[in-house]
Order: sequence, then structure tokens, then C-alpha cells
Amino acid sequence: MFRLIYITNQKLPSQKAYGIQIVKMCEAFADLGYDTQLLIPTRGASASKDIFDYYGVKRNFKAVTLYSPDFYFPGRLDRLAVTIKSIISAFRLFLYTMNQKADFIYSRDELPIYFLSFFKKKLVFEAHKFSKNRRLFYGRFKKNNVKMVTISSGLKEEFVKFGFKPDEVLVAHDGVDVEEFNISKSAEQCRRELGLPLDKKIVGYVGQLRTMGMEKGISSLIHAQKELSKRYPDIITVIVGGNEADVRTHRQLAEKEGVNDKEMLFLGHKDHGLIPMYLKACDVLAMPFPNVEHYAFYMSPLKLFEYMTSGRPIVATSLPTIREVLNHTNAILVAPDDDLLFVSGIEKLVTDSDLASKISTQALLDVQAYSWKKRAEQVLNYIS
Repeated sequence: MFRLIYITNQKLPSQKAYGIQIVKMCEAFADLGYDTQLLIPTRGASASKDIFDYYGVKRNFKAVTLYSPDFYFPGRLDRLAVTIKSIISAFRLFLYTMNQKADFIYSRDELPIYFLSFFKKKLVFEAHKFSKNRRLFYGRFKKNNVKMVTISSGLKEEFVKFGFKPDEVLVAHDGVDVEEFNISKSAEQCRRELGLPLDKKIVGYVGQLRTMGMEKGISSLIHAQKELSKRYPDIITVIVGGNEADVRTHRQLAEKEGVNDKEMLFLGHKDHGLIPMYLKACDVLAMPFPNVEHYAFYMSPLKLFEYMTSGRPIVATSLPTIREVLNHTNAILVAPDDDLLFVSGIEKLVTDSDLASKISTQALLDVQAYSWKKRAEQVLNYIS
């Protein structure tokens, strides 16, 4: 049996999407017959939580937690503390892995792979962003023939520009557990169980409200709801996700724009197991990503695939990364950073049930190609 070690240099469990992606890939690798081991730095209290229960994944791979100190510096110095902690935990993971035998060592964190590249072969790095500040790592990966996986074509282009050959970089978009999200409950059942209104049309957004300090377009949804409230009093927006600080900031922004808490519900973080019901409860699902470099070229959002699997119609901003998966047969795509266009996209779906049904059905068909298992097969075929 082939053995694969997956190294994460991040806290797990986490409310952020990276945790889902990591454990789902480990589950998929194990389903495909690989003896899979996930290495996790402790990084404080999160280590006490069982990742299998937290994410609802099978116990078909081994999770190993390695002690790494967790500390903080005051004020602006805390960014320095984060960097120091990352280096310490990466070195701890490196030392452990040096004493392990594996056919492949996989990570989406540069530091562990960088350290291992001086001693090990058959390393795989999965890139979720490109930064000129990380050229030292990329140069080492190229020199040592580290296998490269990216989550978007835009990311692949950056690495090809850097000097990697096109056939040395695999594009593997993120994925979804189709069975988990394609639930049999009706929208009404979901609304009753979740305590959502039965007499409203719901525009839904599920996910973090910011990433790397960048807003994900929630202000556009606020402006859209303000306009929708004038035209359609029965339409509300429900926002699921975000930490307390982000929820508070955006709720205050909504109040400032004159959107009250009955027109726009900020529900905060919810257990991952409830997300399929929140998606099914909606009439329209929104992805209002702004046109910034990261969203336009480097991302492959999990919510995209979860939305597609829910069977609900999607309206999204037309960015290159989004168009790698969505098109005008399976979603309504509108130009980014234009709130009125986004409103018109929502209007099309709430007023034309045939169109909503047509694109949501096509999305459900198309998403079958993006299961975690198929993604793992794609990666393993490339690295083997």
C-alpha cells in the first residue's frame, strides 16, 4: 500500500474553509487506497477537538498532532509572533517527517516542503496563492522538482511565468462532498428546522465575510438588499458565517445603509453539518466577489461547489476564476463591483422560476465532476 503524509502548518479544526479542504482530501486519498497520515501542529486549544467529529469525515486516515507553542505579542508585534510560531511549527513538522517513510509528502504550506526539499524527494506543494515574497520557496521547489498543484488556471500561469514548465503544474479546482450537500429535505423543512421565515424569498450567502483582510463582497449584498427592499418587500438576505468581529462590522454597515435586521439576517458561524440545510432553505445563492487580484485569479472557493450541489440557483460576479467552473448555462453571471447589476441578476431568478430551475439543474449535473474523490484521483494520477 502506498503511504502519503499530508502536512498542514495551520490550526485544525478551524472555522475557515482550508480545514474542510484538507480533511476531505485526506479522506479521499484514504478512500483511494493510500495509507494517509495528516500531521497537525497543536497551536493551542483547538488541538483538543476531534477533527473527525468536527468535520464529519470517516476515520479512514490517521491524524497526528505535534506540540507547537502558541503565544502572542502585544499590538502590531503580533504579526511577528504569527511568523515565529509558523517557523517553529514547520520545523517541528519537518523533524517528525524526516523519521517517517512515505511515497509522497503533500502540503499546501511552503515552509515544511522547503525544509524537506533538502533531504526528501517526491514532495508535492499545493498552491492557493502566489506571492513575489515567496520566490525563495518557489525557486527551491523548481530546482528540486517538487510537484506543483494549483487551484486555478490563473495561479498556474503565475508559476509558468516564474519558470515552471506547463506540464509541471496541475490545475485541480477545489471540490465538494456531493452526497453531503444534495439533501432530500425540502426548502420548507429546512426553514422550519433552522427557524427561518416561511413567507419570504431568501437570498443566501454562506462563508467567511473576509479573507486575508479583504472583504468578499458583503457590502455589495447590503447595497443590493437596500434596493431589493424598495422593489420586493418579501425578499430578505441571510448571511451565514463570519467571526464575531466581522459580523458586527457588517451589521453596523447594514444599519448605516438603512437595511434593518429583518431585511438582512447575520447569523454568524454555524456548524458545517448545518450548511446543506441553510443552502437548501434559500431561493437564490449569491457570490458577490469584488474584482481584486486574489479573487479574480487565485481562488477556487468551496462555496462555489457547495452552492452548485445544493440545487439552488446561483448569481455570481463574472471573474476569471469563477468562469473556470460557472457559465451562463449553470448560473447568472454579472460584472463585478456593480451593485445594480447584481440586483438585476437576483431579480431574474426570483421572478423566473423556469430559469432558476434550468440553471440549478445544470449546475447540479456539472458539479458531479468536482467531488473530492475525483480531485484526489486527478492529483494522484499526476504525481504518481
